[in-house]
Amino acid sequence: MTAAGLIFSNIHDQSIPEMTRRRTMASIPFGCRYRLVDFALSNMVNSDITNVGIITHYNYQSLMDHVGNGKDWDLARRSGGIKILPPYVAAYENSAASKLYENRLEALMGAVNFINRCGADYIVLSDCDGVLNIDLSDVIDDHIKSGAFMTIVTKKLDKTVYPFEIPVSVLKVDDDGRIVDLMDTVPQKGNELVSTNITVVSRADLQSIVAESMARGYKSFHKDIIAKNLKKKVFRSYEYKGFYAVVSSLESYFANSMKLLEDDARRDLFGNADRQIYTKIRNSAPTKYADGAKVKNSLLADGCVIEGEVENCILFRNVHIGKGTVVKNCILLQDTYVGANVNLNCVITDKNAVIKDDRNLSGHESMPFFIGKGQTV
Repeated sequence: MTAAGLIFSNIHDQSIPEMTRRRTMASIPFGCRYRLVDFALSNMVNSDITNVGIITHYNYQSLMDHVGNGKDWDLARRSGGIKILPPYVAAYENSAASKLYENRLEALMGAVNFINRCGADYIVLSDCDGVLNIDLSDVIDDHIKSGAFMTIVTKKLDKTVYPFEIPVSVLKVDDDGRIVDLMDTVPQKGNELVSTNITVVSRADLQSIVAESMARGYKSFHKDIIAKNLKKKVFRSYEYKGFYAVVSSLESYFANSMKLLEDDARRDLFGNADRQIYTKIRNSAPTKYADGAKVKNSLLADGCVIEGEVENCILFRNVHIGKGTVVKNCILLQDTYVGANVNLNCVITDKNAVIKDDRNLSGHESMPFFIGKGQTV
């Protein structure tokens, strides 16, 4: 049994436009030193999936810079390895595949050559908006044993503690784990079983799906492929019980990033020695703490310079915090410069942002203050 992976890098870009104007969803920084694509890639590599295609659409220069030849994930290989699948005009006139894709199904049509040539028995489809550490080998084994047409990784979430801003795929299953209903909606009650957008399907079945979609002009993977066939074929749910976060808005990005300050969340996501989360390695100097610097309950990457106070924050590489500055409940991306005597609360800065001396900026947990890439305040 062999498996290949397909990662959708742009599917959810519109969910967080503040951070995807110049990058894909896949290359959004997360958790001090990672990008969102690192979690999907690491899940596959840790499950011995070493033939991976990343489907792109636009703004994927930063993704290519980050992934490179895949050596940091042990994917720099002569056979298999990592492949960037850029958008292109296919030789299918008058079909969805003859233009840039607009949805998941059309993205698969554009990746038909990878699907046909990968030679794997099974293919794992994964989005980049989910943050989790899962053993995909177990999912594939469960899929094979059940004889299902398709297996979808699900997670039970409680709306009272996990707010939903955009529609998600809510599933109903029977006692045997078979999916009996699926609806894209914004959950309005307590516990709901939602799709993590990780799917396992045999390569032959995926080829049939793509061919039929081209012939019939299907547009929606969920409505035209899954919902229409629930009674004809077996669609199975594999419930994941570990840490899970989904980036569906700037507010959810802030909230889910802050969860990493909790010991249990970090342990669940990063604490398994057999399933490490890999990322691009950079040789940076250690963080420098000046006299009088105070840091409390925060995550700091390499290369930072701390002269002021930092509390409940996540600082990426090479962030500078000036003297007399107090930063609380903030996420400061790479190369952010914060001057002296500044007060920040609930602020997110993109890369290379500059906050000059004597500034006071404050947002709220439900609406963090955002400073765009390269902007100066």
